[in-house]
Amino acid sequence: MATLLLIDSSVSPEGGSASRSVIAAFRKAWEEQHPEGTVIYRDLATDPLPHLDGVGASAGFSDPATHTPEQQAAFALRVTLAEELEQADAIVIGAPMYNFTIPSTLKAWLDQVIIMGRTTGEQPSAKGTPVTVVASRGGSYAPGTPRKPFEYVQNYLEAVLNGGLGLDVDFIVPELTMAPNNPAMAELIPLYETSRDKAQEDAAAKAKALVARLAA
Repeated sequence: MATLLLIDSSVSPEGGSASRSVIAAFRKAWEEQHPEGTVIYRDLATDPLPHLDGVGASAGFSDPATHTPEQQAAFALRVTLAEELEQADAIVIGAPMYNFTIPSTLKAWLDQVIIMGRTTGEQPSAKGTPVTVVASRGGSYAPGTPRKPFEYVQNYLEAVLNGGLGLDVDFIVPELTMAPNNPAMAELIPLYETSRDKAQEDAAAKAKALVARLAA
């Protein structure tokens, strides 16, 4: 049975969050195709992880046999997150753009789960695992748009997820999500609706394709 790791990081509830809505569509399609599978779910907005501190960082670079009680506690969390990553046959991450980059809660997860010599290094322990990133944003940062130089979500996550963790990264990008609520963007509502619908369709299709691939 395949295991899916789902990570939400939007501060908004599903009804008001593009990334949560797309992730929900992915999960629905996944569970319809693979009802006997396992889903590991983390909501980093409602249950945030602590930011990596000196204790947890130093524990990752020292022999566990020498850890202080504080290091043991901090490293236990990092090991749990690493195990969730390693158990997953597929991963979905919600990464809405906040102030041109990812939510701080998602950055905290990354800092905790990246362990040199285990999840990253010469042989990353989850290498090759497919990860779908739902990179929603209020405007458009696509090539050719004025704000393309401010796109620090996809380029960063491609580097850290693929270059650091060795994951097989794919993006779904619902954009212009502020159009329905911003009068200045009213003329962009049709483009927003097209982007929204495509993201939902892509999520369902991606989930079904992954289930089929894992079952093969």
